[in-house]
Amino acid sequence: GKCLIIPQTKKGMCRKMLDIKLLKEKPEYVKQRLLTRNSDYSAEIDRILEADVQRRSLITDTEQLRAKQNSVSKEIPKLKKEGKDTSEIFEEMRKLSDKVKADSDKIDDLDSEIESLLLSIPNLPDESVPVGPDDSANEEIRRWGETRSFDFEPQPHWDIGAKLGILDPESATKVTGTRFHFYRGFGSKLERAVINYYLDTHSENGYTEIFPPFMVNRDSMRGTGQLPKFEEDAFKVAGTDYFLIPTAEVPVTNIHRDEILTADQLPIKYCAYSACFRAEAGSAGRDTRGLIRQHQFNKVELVKFADPDKSWEELDALVEDAQRVLQGLGLAHRVVCLSTGDMGFSSAKTYDIEVWMPSYNRYVEISSCSNFVDYQARRANIKFKRSSGDKAQYVHTLNGSGVAVGRTVAAILENYQNADGTVTVPEALRKYAGFDIIK
Repeated sequence: GKCLIIPQTKKGMCRKMLDIKLLKEKPEYVKQRLLTRNSDYSAEIDRILEADVQRRSLITDTEQLRAKQNSVSKEIPKLKKEGKDTSEIFEEMRKLSDKVKADSDKIDDLDSEIESLLLSIPNLPDESVPVGPDDSANEEIRRWGETRSFDFEPQPHWDIGAKLGILDPESATKVTGTRFHFYRGFGSKLERAVINYYLDTHSENGYTEIFPPFMVNRDSMRGTGQLPKFEEDAFKVAGTDYFLIPTAEVPVTNIHRDEILTADQLPIKYCAYSACFRAEAGSAGRDTRGLIRQHQFNKVELVKFADPDKSWEELDALVEDAQRVLQGLGLAHRVVCLSTGDMGFSSAKTYDIEVWMPSYNRYVEISSCSNFVDYQARRANIKFKRSSGDKAQYVHTLNGSGVAVGRTVAAILENYQNADGTVTVPEALRKYAGFDIIK
């Protein structure tokens, strides 16, 4: 049941994000799958293949030069013993050495170029993912619960929070800036109650609870796919190479970076509470009021490491686990399969869970559950062995929000509001909150 540590990648051995063997065997297939994401990576793929040919040619030449160096080196003592002049041989050896050094540097440069290009290419969408340009092509899978009807004019959660004195964005704007919130009194207790309810429920369903660091290094951000592509969306800590985490997925997935797991450990299931920090670049003007789109928010994350033969079953189970906590709160929601044009960079397939929000008069995302297959595992170098004598292979990684806490609070305030301005606390939360109504 013990895991092994994989030696860190040495210079001259680039980590692969997409399987370069697949790129070489089926370049047109890879290009076509990536085109469904509405981006053309043909030039990058062609250059990777070209650079790989150059790299392998240089490696062959360098090996031949080194073999010649070894052969000549063995001859020098013999020639000296015979009293022959070796100055020309030493000059030849110097030139050989310079050539080997120059070719080795070229190989390192090609490795770096290949790695940089591979890092810029997203995961291939699974064949089962609906093809489409954006969220208009997402497919609804199922719904749970009845959306609430009101016999009074329902209020949006930001107005409810202001009237009850439990949400205070104005003070947060003064103290920090826009897209931040102070929670007060019952609001703070409700947020904490939701976190504890989520962690307890997931722990009861076989997830090991983790409390991770809220900062990670560059290797961790690269391992899960946030870097280098989305550095503008991340908060970097000045004067360091640390980043504030955008999700607990990053530190928790990287727990097993550079390790070889054993088959009997799989699936590994973690749940983790963390604050999350996102610059929300490109979201100007969207969801500027309320708790839906914040620079800092709380979330409980679910992370799995799975046997490749079982990862799709694990994805279905992951969605059900995320739904379970919403069902326990009685919040109406639906599950949608994201289209190729709407799914995340590292994902092979993603299901979103969307909770009903009366103020929007529609379902709003509260969880994303994804199977990354071996894409993150290649970046983070996470492998497993079926038996001690087997060759190590990449695990499949999955993660899902289990679920976003601030959005849950928003959904509770809107769906459980009463005509007199109070908010009823869902029964599942009362033992955690210590009260059954907010007034």
